[in-house]
Amino acid sequence: MLTGARVITLSPGDAKTMRHTIDTTLYRARTSGRFRLDHHPPDHLPEGMTREIADDIITRSLTRMRELQERLYAQDEWSLLIIMQGMDAAGKDSAIEHVFSGLNPQGCEVHPFKIPSDEELDHDFLWRTNIRLPRRGNIGIFNRSYYEEVLVIRVHPELLERQRLPRSIRTRKEIWKERYDDIVAHERHLARNGTVVRKIFFNLSKEEQRQRLLKRLEEPEKLWKFSAADIKERRLWNKYREAYAHAIAETSTEAAPWYVVPADRKWWGRTVIAAVIVEALEDLHLEYPSVAATERRELETIRRALERGTI
Repeated sequence: MLTGARVITLSPGDAKTMRHTIDTTLYRARTSGRFRLDHHPPDHLPEGMTREIADDIITRSLTRMRELQERLYAQDEWSLLIIMQGMDAAGKDSAIEHVFSGLNPQGCEVHPFKIPSDEELDHDFLWRTNIRLPRRGNIGIFNRSYYEEVLVIRVHPELLERQRLPRSIRTRKEIWKERYDDIVAHERHLARNGTVVRKIFFNLSKEEQRQRLLKRLEEPEKLWKFSAADIKERRLWNKYREAYAHAIAETSTEAAPWYVVPADRKWWGRTVIAAVIVEALEDLHLEYPSVAATERRELETIRRALERGTI
């Protein structure tokens, strides 16, 4: 369990030059079906962590993320897909706003997935996200994803009727296990073809969700974010937690791991997410494309001509 875990590393030097880092493995879901959601407290905060330290970490993370994004774009070989899932009011929208605010929009796209359209329902459940996958050199963020098919649909199995599947398929007891298998195979295929997949579960407590929903109702400028359907889904809290636990346990792999991020403190959750993304990009050992010697000589000639004003 994470309670009491110390994940701060201080580099040598005086207090003003100390650098703090996060051990992201503490938030990474175990594979091989050994995952337990109740081992990840929604309000977890490392020993000694403060808002000031977190601000230092995320500031440096965002700077490094921008540097790595430029290399990713220039190299044009890899892509990065970030999948974000969580209950209503978990903080996905604000995390996207804060964590990705400094990136170059040319190489970064956010796709929110809502109720499937008729066209989307006429395809397999991976189709609508497949056409939104990030191209090489880009970062893609999915706000919800194909995981809704083993979360919302599992909590509301009656919705399978809308998916126009053959009856012999939608009534199979193995349908959820088969969908987990399809997702794992899909993500393995992405990884084998140069798309790095990282999945974030915003682990929110029921009490914190209650407070955030109340805040939406109390602030006129946030009323638009509230829906009576949110309360209907809140009443199914335990079923959703069970569905998330199953999905994470079945689909957290080495190729596409889940990270269970404490979401009760938005500032800490964002800090962890930024660290996870930087780590994923660092692991690619990204480099700017090299320029051949002949091309370098030609560019040097052009540079000198520009300096002299002869061209």
